[in-house]
Amino acid sequence: MPFAVYVLGLAVFAQGTSEFMLSGLISGIATDLNVSLAAAGLLTSAFAVGMVIGAPLMALASRTWPRRRALLLFLSVFIAVHVLGALTPGYGVLLATRFAGAVANAGFWAVALTTAVSLVPAQLKARATAVVVGGVTVACVVGVPAGAVLGERWGWRSAFWAVALVSVPAVLAVVRSIPGGRPDAESAPVPVRTELRVLTRPRLRRTLLTMALVQGATFCTFSYLEPLLTKETGLPAGWVPVALALFGVGSFLGVTVAGRFADLRPTALIAAGMTALALGWSTLALTAGSAPVALALILAQGAFAFGTGTALIARVLGQSPEAPTLAGAFCTTAFNLGATLGPWAGGLALDAGFGYRAPVWASGALMGCALITAGARRVRVRVRKSMY
Repeated sequence: MPFAVYVLGLAVFAQGTSEFMLSGLISGIATDLNVSLAAAGLLTSAFAVGMVIGAPLMALASRTWPRRRALLLFLSVFIAVHVLGALTPGYGVLLATRFAGAVANAGFWAVALTTAVSLVPAQLKARATAVVVGGVTVACVVGVPAGAVLGERWGWRSAFWAVALVSVPAVLAVVRSIPGGRPDAESAPVPVRTELRVLTRPRLRRTLLTMALVQGATFCTFSYLEPLLTKETGLPAGWVPVALALFGVGSFLGVTVAGRFADLRPTALIAAGMTALALGWSTLALTAGSAPVALALILAQGAFAFGTGTALIARVLGQSPEAPTLAGAFCTTAFNLGATLGPWAGGLALDAGFGYRAPVWASGALMGCALITAGARRVRVRVRKSMY
């Protein structure tokens, strides 16, 4: 595996810490800025919306840039908006910085995914994808719990400062390790219309929708994990970083397994992971009052969520070879459509007065929709065969 692929994973670690860290800071932000928990949860949705919009736009804007230049620009903007977010006294400005930071993050993700798979042979594409996505899982293991600890001791703003500082080494690593040439130095770039036409394929659209629903289920519970654990499970606030670390450890294990087997048996891996997620979220909703069971399920759900997500990303990249620029953007958009839908659905459930377990039940419902979507093609194929 080229060292440059691991460098991309390092940069994703810094950005993944920012994307996920609000799950351990949501109560502190709500109190400090005098907003509701649901409003604070929308900061996660704002980040996801920025990723959804930014992924295709930034991928198209940077399609003829040298990859190193594009990655450095996106990282620099990401650092700047986190400094501004750490300094702002108002919720509105913080919401805007989350959106702007996400647009930069989306651009980085879109370029990073296509760069990673372009650096390896076809049989290693899933493993290269796993290395890049693995940066997010390391963020869940180390960065997100560390952010929760910083937020508990010195306030949520300290976590934003930490993300900005951690991103600086990633800038230096990109300068030294990523090739500086243009992505299509030896041939004309694929026309934008040709890349967009790939989206007309029903099979690809179904995979993207499935990915969005799976991630929506994950973010629906993850965004409100801190109030679930402290107010429903009964754990003290000091256990929240531990739970986040458990989720991160599970995520790392899931990505590692997916990286090794997604190229060999992708359908079986995706089907098993989605089924386990649906059962896991429903079980957590029923047993959230038991701390040992809740912590064990958090570990398991992290593994299934990121293992399944990695396999789905690899499948999208494999289904869209004619879209070398936008393939990564398709994945980023689908992933973050789910990250937008999830916190919104969880916030609606909370505001409706259904209790702190409501987002977990919503996660189970979203996974049910994902299973139906993923199985739709097989049902149609069987119906057609029975007709002839």
